[in-house]
Amino acid sequence: MVRDTAADPQRAVAAVDELARLGVAALAGEYHSVVARAAAARADALGLPFLCSSAVLDALTEQPTERVARLAPAQSHGWRIYAEFLLGAGHNRIAVAAQPSVYWASGARILREHLAPRGGTVIELDMRALAPTAVCDELVAHRATALLLLVGIPEPAVSIVKSVRRDRRLADILIGAPAGQPEFAEWATLLGDDGAAIPFLRYLPERLSPLGARVGTALRERLAEAPSFIAFEGYDTVAVLAEVLRSHGADRARIAESWPRVAVEGTRGRIRFSRTPGISVRQWAWPPVQVVDRDPAEPDRFRILHAG
Repeated sequence: MVRDTAADPQRAVAAVDELARLGVAALAGEYHSVVARAAAARADALGLPFLCSSAVLDALTEQPTERVARLAPAQSHGWRIYAEFLLGAGHNRIAVAAQPSVYWASGARILREHLAPRGGTVIELDMRALAPTAVCDELVAHRATALLLLVGIPEPAVSIVKSVRRDRRLADILIGAPAGQPEFAEWATLLGDDGAAIPFLRYLPERLSPLGARVGTALRERLAEAPSFIAFEGYDTVAVLAEVLRSHGADRARIAESWPRVAVEGTRGRIRFSRTPGISVRQWAWPPVQVVDRDPAEPDRFRILHAG
């Protein structure tokens, strides 16, 4: 049974309640971290096991729980790798264009905590107060060498990128999007060449396993385009749940108790869940992490810039 949360925490809670009443054995999915947190909290309260496929917010639940497991890496893990990429590329004055959100605030904090001891500075630009064109003036005034988009798509991200690309004063600035916005076909459609050379995080190995290659081929045929890393997360979620149900049945308590014993061959490596310091749920530590961008010479092709 499928329910669309529509990136709305309240709809997510309502969906969890409905599915629980309908007697489902487990929940899976969710891409948006703030929505996943609402779903995880409600599932935990109802005693319903939840396998989170894509959301990365470290504090997925307020308290440690045995009912929730996660495939995606925690935000602190991936964004530290992104911070290392920035430092390695010579960027130590980084501006972040941010909207109000627990997720964006958490990302900015992770970047600041990792960069500050290494001589890096993070300048926050509040997008509630700035128009996209005004962002350019702020970047010049603060002598930033990189701008990170901690904002939603299509807007204001698309307008910010277009404004920066057209400002001759900012010809050398790096635009980055650690949350992965450029992964989506919509990004390339809306921005064209302006959307290239904007590094982002994705969770794929340099080379897929034989299973990953077979799944990638099948997904490409089904989707009529190259699958995103989120599609591989989705396949791995199904593979884990199928193995758990085969081995432990459909009893909710037994499914939740089985997370520490999972050992499933996924498209991106062998999946096991463990207790990780600072993470409140059972965590796969870790999926492969890359920093990639769209190649300016061929925007449909991704270049691997850094791996963690």
